[in-house]
Amino acid sequence: MLEFAILLAKKAGDFLKDHAQDEIMVEHKGRIDLVTNMDHTSQAMIVGEIDRTFPDHSIIAEEGVGKEKSSAYTWFIDPLDGTTNFVHHLPFFCVSIAVRRLDKPFIGVCYNPISGDLFHAQVSKGAYRNGKRIFVSKTQLLIDSLVATGFPYTHEKLKKIMTSFSHVLGKARGIRRMGSAALDLCYVAAGSFDAFWEEGLKPWDMAAGVTILQEAGGLVTSLDGGSFDLYRGDILASNSLVHQEILKCM
Repeated sequence: MLEFAILLAKKAGDFLKDHAQDEIMVEHKGRIDLVTNMDHTSQAMIVGEIDRTFPDHSIIAEEGVGKEKSSAYTWFIDPLDGTTNFVHHLPFFCVSIAVRRLDKPFIGVCYNPISGDLFHAQVSKGAYRNGKRIFVSKTQLLIDSLVATGFPYTHEKLKKIMTSFSHVLGKARGIRRMGSAALDLCYVAAGSFDAFWEEGLKPWDMAAGVTILQEAGGLVTSLDGGSFDLYRGDILASNSLVHQEILKCM
């Protein structure tokens, strides 16, 4: 199943790379929440293959696909995480594919076809970047940390979000806003970032990256420090060592 997920991510990712310079048809799911014809095509490729290979598995995908089956396995598909980057020809986006077994992390795959970075993990078998085992950083203090964040597509909580942002900015070495939550989680797993936080996310944004991060030794909670809930939409992910410092900033 892991090998199959990797092949799917590569197939869809390479399609996106090959067509990145084509004319892109952009639609709006919200005022600044974009979807393109490439999202739809990538998703159709992935979902079609899963349906043919694992017809009894459930599928939850970003662009309006929900197939509830009786199987213990559910696939979470983000066919193009970082659509806004893709539309603006910024090379930071990925195909994100996760499998949960009995609603617990099982497999995670994220593939950035531009950089060639392929992250994958399977529960209890470790996390890997391009075939090499990865681990979270050993940074112990927030002042020595590079952290990542993202902003929701609605501005309803803008004041609260910017307050938290300013608190972290005042205590961390630096903050980056890259535009792909799935890849942000992967780079925490690889030790490039020491932490990542965001709210307003969907399950397909986080499912693969969380599996990869946890297998790399990372810690994931909600923004209030409680247990992480894939369906709640907020996340604080870290190397575990700087977690409490960032929670105080929230």
